[in-house]
Amino acid sequence: MKGAFIVEVEKINDDRGFFGRVWCQKEMESRGLNGVVRQCNTSLSLEKGTVRGMHYQISPYQESKFLSCTHGRVFDVIIDLRLDSPTFMQWFGTILDEYDNKMMYVPEKFAHGVVSLKDNSQITYMVSEFYTAGSERGIRYNDPAFNIEWPVEIGVVSEKDICHPDFDLENFDH
Repeated sequence: MKGAFIVEVEKINDDRGFFGRVWCQKEMESRGLNGVVRQCNTSLSLEKGTVRGMHYQISPYQESKFLSCTHGRVFDVIIDLRLDSPTFMQWFGTILDEYDNKMMYVPEKFAHGVVSLKDNSQITYMVSEFYTAGSERGIRYNDPAFNIEWPVEIGVVSEKDICHPDFDLENFDH
């Protein structure tokens, strides 16, 4: 989807292991991406099948995210919520794990979520905007408007995330 990217960390290997840069504001901005980082968050999902998401913030607090799986393995999912986009309401998912050195760049106006594919999976992500509770919105992981194909049986979902109503385009708050 236009504006969303999977980024592979360029590794410089030596006898100790490797070095790689995971963030460079100048490089992000030179590619037309949001280079602002206002928060850096992490979350740990204890059980395989734990869903976190699908979250987004509405204007003027829309956020981009840049994330990696630092322990375990997750299926990372984005939904395009840009009304003028040819991929509006389409989803994309990819596997991220602690060994692949891949990261996902999620632009503004996308919903984002993950499901853990292993116990004790942890993600770390940089966010371009401060968390603003009154601007937070969500889409239920099993909303029929999107039909996300989760690769594992969903086992754990927060009360907040399971209570999102079915997506309603006429009342879409963006």
